[in-house]
Amino acid sequence: MTRSGFVGAVAAASILAAPGAAQQQDVEIVVTTVADGVWMLTGQGGNIAIGAGADAVFIVDDQFAPLTDRISEAIRELGHGDVDFVLNTHWHADHTGGNENFGRAGALIVAHRNVRERMSTDQFMEAMNRTVEASPPEALPVVTFTSDMAFHINGEDIEAVHAPAAHTDGDVMVFFRNANVIHMGDTFFAGRYPFIDRSSGGSIDGLIAAADAALELSDAETRIMPGHGPLSARADLEAYRTVLSTVRDRVRAMIAEGMSADEVVGAAPSAEWDETWGGGFIGPENFLRAVYDSLSE
Repeated sequence: MTRSGFVGAVAAASILAAPGAAQQQDVEIVVTTVADGVWMLTGQGGNIAIGAGADAVFIVDDQFAPLTDRISEAIRELGHGDVDFVLNTHWHADHTGGNENFGRAGALIVAHRNVRERMSTDQFMEAMNRTVEASPPEALPVVTFTSDMAFHINGEDIEAVHAPAAHTDGDVMVFFRNANVIHMGDTFFAGRYPFIDRSSGGSIDGLIAAADAALELSDAETRIMPGHGPLSARADLEAYRTVLSTVRDRVRAMIAEGMSADEVVGAAPSAEWDETWGGGFIGPENFLRAVYDSLSE
C-alpha cells in the first residue's frame, strides 16, 4: 500500500468524522454487562465504559455527538439517570465527540492535561493530512491532571493512569479496581494492529509500556475493554503485547542495518500476523511505517 493508500485507510476509520443523521439511525448501541455496576457500550467510535450506582453515573469516553441521546437512553434502560462524570481516554473525536452534549447537560468532563490542550487548538493529523478544528468550550475537560487520578464513587475505586507517548500523548487507562475491569482506550486495539498517532505524540514504545502497565494491574480474572474491538481478557492483552514487541524489535534491527522504510515494508517483519491482525483499518504497511517512524525519530 502506498502512503496515499495509508491516508485513505485511516480516514475510512472515521476517527474524526461524526455520523450524520441518516447514519445515526442505523447505529445500534449494544450494552454488555462486564461486572457488577460496570458495563461496556459499543456503537460507532471507541468503546464506552459505564460505572453506575447510588452515587453517580461515570462514563469513560462518549463516541460521537449524534449518538448522545442513544447512549443516554441505554444508561436509563440500565436503571440509571443523567451522566455525572465523563473521563476521556484521549482527544480523538470518536472518544470525545459527545463531550459538548454531556457538558451542557451538567456532566463534569475530566481528562489528561494534554487532551484539553489538543482539543483547545487546531490539530494537524499527519496520517490523515487533515486539520482538526478546536472543540467548542463546552466540550473541553474542566478538570485535568498530569499523571494519575482517582475517583471514589459507588463503592468503587476508579483509577485513571496516564500512559505517556502511547496512542497519543494524552492517553489514560481506567482501572475499576474493585470490579477488576480495565478500560485501555486506544492503547489497546483488540486482535488488530493499533493506530499510532505520531503527530499527537504516539509511539510504539509507549504502546508497549501501556500494555506492560495494564498487565501489571491485571490478573487472570480481569476483564479488559479495548478502545476498539471486543471485550477481552488478560491473555488477549498478552498476545497483543507480544505482537507489538516482536515487530518493534525486528524493525529496530532492520533500521540498525540501514534499511529504509520501504525496505522494511518489503521485508514484511509482521508477516505471521498480517492475515489475522491486519484486517482492521490499520493494515500491515500502515503499522510498519508507523513503527519505523517511531523508532527513527
